[in-house]
Amino acid sequence: MRLNGSDILVECLVEQGVDTVFGYPGGAVLNIYDALYKNKDRIKHILTSHEQGASHAADGYARTTKKVGVCIATSGPGATNTVTGIATAYMDSVPMVVITGNVGLALLGKDSFQEVDITGITTPITKHNYIVKDVNLLADTVREAFYIASSGRPGPVLIDIPKNVSAEFAEYTYVKPREIIRSTFRMKENDIINVANIINQAKRPFIYAGGGVNISGASAELLEFANKLNAPVSTSLMGIGAFPANHELSTGLIGMHGSQASNIGASTCDCLIAIGARFSDRIVSDVKNFAKNAKIVHIDIDPAEIGKNVKVSGRIIGDVKEALTKLIPLINNQSLDYDWLEKNKQLRENKNKCYKDEENLTPKFIMEELDKATKNDAIVTTEVGQHQMWAAQFYQFNKPNTLITSGGLGTMGYGMGAAIGASVGNPGKTICHIAGDGSFRMNFNELSTVKYYDLPIITVIMNNEVLGMVRQWQTAFYEKRYSESVLDRGPNFNKLADAFEINNYDIYTKEEFVKAIDEAVKSKKAAVLNCHIAKDDKVLPMVAPGAAIDNLILE
Repeated sequence: MRLNGSDILVECLVEQGVDTVFGYPGGAVLNIYDALYKNKDRIKHILTSHEQGASHAADGYARTTKKVGVCIATSGPGATNTVTGIATAYMDSVPMVVITGNVGLALLGKDSFQEVDITGITTPITKHNYIVKDVNLLADTVREAFYIASSGRPGPVLIDIPKNVSAEFAEYTYVKPREIIRSTFRMKENDIINVANIINQAKRPFIYAGGGVNISGASAELLEFANKLNAPVSTSLMGIGAFPANHELSTGLIGMHGSQASNIGASTCDCLIAIGARFSDRIVSDVKNFAKNAKIVHIDIDPAEIGKNVKVSGRIIGDVKEALTKLIPLINNQSLDYDWLEKNKQLRENKNKCYKDEENLTPKFIMEELDKATKNDAIVTTEVGQHQMWAAQFYQFNKPNTLITSGGLGTMGYGMGAAIGASVGNPGKTICHIAGDGSFRMNFNELSTVKYYDLPIITVIMNNEVLGMVRQWQTAFYEKRYSESVLDRGPNFNKLADAFEINNYDIYTKEEFVKAIDEAVKSKKAAVLNCHIAKDDKVLPMVAPGAAIDNLILE
């Protein structure tokens, strides 16, 4: 049938199984929004307060539903407002398709009103991007974009559509979406055997699991592998939930704010098994002293990550789930160093000893009570900073894809948009958004989205009236020169929540928090909990930048 470009776009979205998009209209995408209006019974559009919020919402939707997230923005500033969201998704390997409008072809390259070279701008932060200059190529471009976004190592893809292309006509015929096949063509049998031999010779094996385990859906395989090997399991921030936090072999976070069990375990093991992880600087710190007594084996879908930051003795390139499935039968029960295992067990049992029990309201108490109130069954989104680390430390993430956070880029302002996407994609699920007061200032405009769509998102603000992580570094490394990190000013977050007609609580004590979180969870309505905590509460342990990860600051 013959359709205009905008209708072709909508048909292709429906083809790909898209039922929800996030966005903000503008002149260059008016034709697309007209098509969405005519097809609102097939595709739900969520209007956010800002294009950045739309991109983060698409990201949160994708991470929690395992579908491709979609957002739409107009040309120029609308398109550039999505850039931070695109970069966030790129760093964390999130499948997302971003659709932007642009000025008509006749106006391209002439510095026209609201014109920007968005494909040029986003080339370094997308898996691929397109500008569609011929309406006859639009349908196949959309199909290819979705395939690229979700195949291999997932990531964002951008499609830029000049306004005239969205109005011109072409033939459209339905095409069934291409099947996504797990990436195994680079997986070599000799590599698997070599890795198995290295592991089977180890006396002190230690596992470092990353976000690739969550992405590939390999949590069950990781659990089987760890149990068979009897090896302690640490996770990166992105790997949280891939291995049950309450499992006896779980050592928690590794790296800059890693636990003693994780950091000392990695530093004293004789075989480090990295699974779906990329050895970022926040994990490795001092490369020369990272796992210096160990043979390192690396399992990852992206060959570019193998050997990029650390040297490895063995590798398996391919989908983590498939790799573990092939590796597990080759693992033999071996004679392990039980003294080493016992020492690691003792460190696991003593985790969080850096934090003292106090009468006043503390981050540890807040997160542990949130865990209880939600019965350990919430999707938690975070901003970036101290509160992010406290959530990772004290909420027991026992299921994959339940901590939704900006791990690679570290995007303040991410959490509220991500919570919106998670809530839209998981109706009926408890969604908790953890924020610092600094991060919350960056995205509270999206409370209007939360209210309008009646999304039951519980926002917990760790309000210490400072940029907490910045202050922590200024305390440790800048002789307490608190340059521009004190937030002793408005707004009043409770009055702000009142303005959006959202339930809210002003909380100073443990008793007030317990009462408030219980009411908020039971109400199944949006709520803002403004929790006043001490300015100098720290995230511990901590590794100084560039130090070996077993050189931990504990107090």
